[in-house]
Amino acid sequence: MVISDRSMIRAARRIVVKVGSSSISGENAHQIGPLVDALAATHSTGTQVVLVSSGAIATGIPYLALDGRPTDLATQQAAAAVGQNVLIYRYQDSLDRYDIVAGQVLLTAGDLENPTPRSNARRAMERLLDLRILPIVNENDTVATQEIRFGDNDRLAALVTSLIGADLLVLLSDVDALYTKPPQEPGAERIDFVAAGDPLDGVEIGASSLAGVGTGGAVTKVSAARHAAESGSAVLITSTGLVRSALAGESVGTWFEPQASSPRS
Repeated sequence: MVISDRSMIRAARRIVVKVGSSSISGENAHQIGPLVDALAATHSTGTQVVLVSSGAIATGIPYLALDGRPTDLATQQAAAAVGQNVLIYRYQDSLDRYDIVAGQVLLTAGDLENPTPRSNARRAMERLLDLRILPIVNENDTVATQEIRFGDNDRLAALVTSLIGADLLVLLSDVDALYTKPPQEPGAERIDFVAAGDPLDGVEIGASSLAGVGTGGAVTKVSAARHAAESGSAVLITSTGLVRSALAGESVGTWFEPQASSPRS
């Protein structure tokens, strides 16, 4: 179905939610609980929910006794290997409160651009959703070297949204919406609605206000939102703290209108 505005979110059949590293690691690791509360509430209505979660490298850093995000690739991969295990445990521990089982799905962007692994990934995801499992997707950072250096999970979330034909993609970060300029600057105004095909002329798109653990920002979110919208999925950009309101259809964040005539992949 086409979700044309926020009032239809509760009727969505399938939703992909993406959360960034800065929202669920380090000092913000406590936000996993409220995030899971919101996902579980939506899951309980019968809606199929997929979570695309960054944070493996950021979560693994303290366990390697590092002072900050490593710059060399091998140490990034080591941090991801340790952090992914801890991250999934934290999610499952929180999901246990609702008797929801998580399924870990590690992908690279390349997997979704090659017909054979793309088909395999779609089949596995569809089966997990049919079994009422909540898939938690992340980039396979231990092997996806290019993605560690240049990639981001906003793009991966958009590809997953297209892969499974989700009705809605919710992109979460530390900023509550898209603004006409970086939100910390004077005169920045929240953008409530972006029409299909709107080039956003005159909008100054800056990076996320938090740096050091993540690789995305407003630029990657807008690019991902456009990709998903062009594939026929609605997109909502907002903050992790507003996820419950977003999934309830309240007037938060920035809404990207889906391209109604676009075929599902």
